[in-house]
Amino acid sequence: MHRMDFLKRRAMAFLESARADLNRGDHDLVLFHVEQFLQLYLKHLIYKKVGDYPKTHSLIRLIKIIIEVYNDEKIKEFYERYLETLYLLEEAYISSRYLPRDYDEEIAERILNFAEIAKEVLEWLEGI
Repeated sequence: MHRMDFLKRRAMAFLESARADLNRGDHDLVLFHVEQFLQLYLKHLIYKKVGDYPKTHSLIRLIKIIIEVYNDEKIKEFYERYLETLYLLEEAYISSRYLPRDYDEEIAERILNFAEIAKEVLEWLEGI
């Protein structure tokens, strides 16, 4: 399987896991899996354009690269609108590995809704 296809397939699997996490009440895992979804989908898009991707876990850094590589206003607007959410997801990724952190159902639902918006934006970006 081509690396580009693998990254997107795994990204979509993480999004499915996030949906299942919410149904089970595993709110911290919702955030973790949404972060993984975004991280892999962003790497997929970078790989698609430049043939490689940076070995970073930072969503902020990855989106900044996407903005540079795709040079599209819609992704810039997405970044500006959701910057705080992206930082929250970066923190959730780090804390999932090193610090116990609980999130309530409301934040998990909001993050999953954000993921659905992000998916639409990234799929649109992939098509241009």
